[in-house]
Amino acid sequence: MEDSRAARGRAGEAQAAEILEAEGWLILARNYRAGRGEIDLVAFREGLLAFVEVKTWRGLGVGELERAIGPTKRRRIVETAKIFLAQYREYSNARIRFDVLLLEGGGSVHRIESAFTGEL
Repeated sequence: MEDSRAARGRAGEAQAAEILEAEGWLILARNYRAGRGEIDLVAFREGLLAFVEVKTWRGLGVGELERAIGPTKRRRIVETAKIFLAQYREYSNARIRFDVLLLEGGGSVHRIESAFTGEL
């Protein structure tokens, strides 16, 4: 069961990257890990740096998917973003946004831009 969930997650992240690239985003990192956190996708376009969390679930509505990213997960993403920015200083002047891409089993995509904020 864990393997199929992990495979579904990887497939969802690949799909999300394709969507973003088709919109003109440059994918800077996939599964960026630092400290105790991970960011699924880091994307850049026109001076905007987006840290993107991807959720792929079957059979749940958008409301349940939105609640899947709780305060602890958000805090880890923000802390990991800080490490990314310290490591890649060329993006220090970029506008920052934390997005969530929700991919449902039926193929629908729901994007939440600026899903949460963080002190950077």
